[in-house]
Amino acid sequence: MQVVGYEAGGVDGDGAESDAAESRTAAVAGGLYVADGGEVEYVAADPGSELSFGLGDRRCAGTVHEGSHVACDAPAAPYCEAHSDVWVCARCTGTCLKDEMDCHEEHAMYLAAFAPDTFKVGVTRLWRLGTRLREQGADRAAHVRTFPDGRVAREVEAELASGADLVDRVRVPTKLDGFGRDVDAGAWEELLDRFDPIERFDFEYGLDLEDRPVAETMAAGTVRGWKGRVLVLDRNGSTYAVDARDLVGYELIEEVPDRDLQSSLGAFGG
Repeated sequence: MQVVGYEAGGVDGDGAESDAAESRTAAVAGGLYVADGGEVEYVAADPGSELSFGLGDRRCAGTVHEGSHVACDAPAAPYCEAHSDVWVCARCTGTCLKDEMDCHEEHAMYLAAFAPDTFKVGVTRLWRLGTRLREQGADRAAHVRTFPDGRVAREVEAELASGADLVDRVRVPTKLDGFGRDVDAGAWEELLDRFDPIERFDFEYGLDLEDRPVAETMAAGTVRGWKGRVLVLDRNGSTYAVDARDLVGYELIEEVPDRDLQSSLGAFGG
């Protein structure tokens, strides 16, 4: 049984964006997609649930086509060159990289804050804005501009990201550094003063962290919740943060290895 994908936060069970303020504060559900013999199954990893898998060999996760898994034996993980799917729009700076431009719908430009003081500018289709922010695990955010299409939005995004105080990509280790910490409110408000926000967002993920969790790659423990694609697990008195992408490609086995894990400060009591 191989992990071939994951799903975390941002959408409800029907694939639609959750509504109301409570969707910004409740613990986030998620899960793993696993494949066995071509069949794909969803393994829920909702808050409070238990995962009890060990990790076996890792290889390319192949692809899922029309609901069926097509396996790949290539050793590259999570995907080999043949199965790597790079979304060209993510590299767009206003000059379309497709044969024909197809982003003819309203796009939102947003600013996202990741504790304590990393600020990102990004673009997404307007109707996906809330979902996109939760997918990234943003702590705070603001919708600052609306554009008639993606091309113009990407041009402005690239210009803003070329400055000193905004980035257009935040990697998971940087996000993990901010777990359990607050956003620098002064710096965030100073940034927003340069814009006229259309809507502001303040997200809580229900993790109730007192200490920064330990980064690990594992699939065993009690699920505390998700923040973006990071799965937070409690195990043996410590709390761990697992980048779900790092699980993709692994074979799940029944035996959970009894190996030494780095403990968080909370495991030692006061």
